[in-house]
Amino acid sequence: MQRKGNQTYIFDNPPYIIGAYSVVGPKEAEGNFGDYYDLRLENDTFEEKSYEKAECKMHKTAMENAVNKAGLTFKDIDTIISGDISNQITASSFSARGHDAMYLGLYSACATFGEAALVGSMLICGGFMDKLLCSTSSHFSSAERQYRYPLELGNQRPPAAQWTVTGAGAVVIAKTGKSGAPRITGGTVGKITDLGITDVNNMGAAMAPAACECLYTHFKESGREPSYYDLILTGDLGKYGRDMTRYLLKEKGLDLPETFNDCGAMIFKDEQETFQGGSGAGCSSSVFASFIYKQMSSGHLNKVLLVPTGALLSKTSSEQGESIPGIAHAISIEVL
Repeated sequence: MQRKGNQTYIFDNPPYIIGAYSVVGPKEAEGNFGDYYDLRLENDTFEEKSYEKAECKMHKTAMENAVNKAGLTFKDIDTIISGDISNQITASSFSARGHDAMYLGLYSACATFGEAALVGSMLICGGFMDKLLCSTSSHFSSAERQYRYPLELGNQRPPAAQWTVTGAGAVVIAKTGKSGAPRITGGTVGKITDLGITDVNNMGAAMAPAACECLYTHFKESGREPSYYDLILTGDLGKYGRDMTRYLLKEKGLDLPETFNDCGAMIFKDEQETFQGGSGAGCSSSVFASFIYKQMSSGHLNKVLLVPTGALLSKTSSEQGESIPGIAHAISIEVL
């Protein structure tokens, strides 16, 4: 494992992604990636009594099926590395209970999938573990009443708002794998960036500076040009945040190609009226475990830079007038 600069790592023996599974709600299933998801729910309660229980069931379903797709059992998994945006990341820890594997719970808000994949890859490349399960999830209804307003109020959403994705994505990362499987070849660990945004309905503005810093650092320290990648995707910025990131990078002298986009900006169709698009810890993971993973496995994409982004706020911090710090982590996935 080579360290490039202060934040970027390139793996000499890149670990393989040997299994992936995605679960989404009905609104996401009607979006642009509908045909790629493994499980599309008919309703967002998933036959449970609460939205929180539904998210746990989604997360657990994604975890278990990713392991099955890899041809493994949980006895083969060294560690489960997961997170979500529910209070105390309960969707992750509750989903991991009962399985015969160690557990590491992580939190970088909507950037948690990037953090999990990087931490997992480092553990494998460091020789500490052989097989890991990385997963994240989110649910529109549980997130809305936790971070903003009770759903029963029916508050009007402003134009800058995004729609928290009801979805879960899980991947199995292993030391060895089959030829042609996507491999995590490196990544850049982000730093917290805060430009003073306080609007809880404008996550794109809060996260874009962190995405800008992470992308700029990745290209500078890795020595790669943006053209190196077939696709550059941020995680949860939405349309406004995506455009702001492009603008901020141009101010730094870095022009992003047309291959740059955002999972949140892409996941829904315009006619679904989600304003700026999707967000949530399950946004980038469900898009990766479905569309990106299947495009790479079929040979349509060879080099992808995925940069999940997160807004590190809580309901309490916002009520106390705190600004919203942002974080982003970049993972480089390639078919070698």
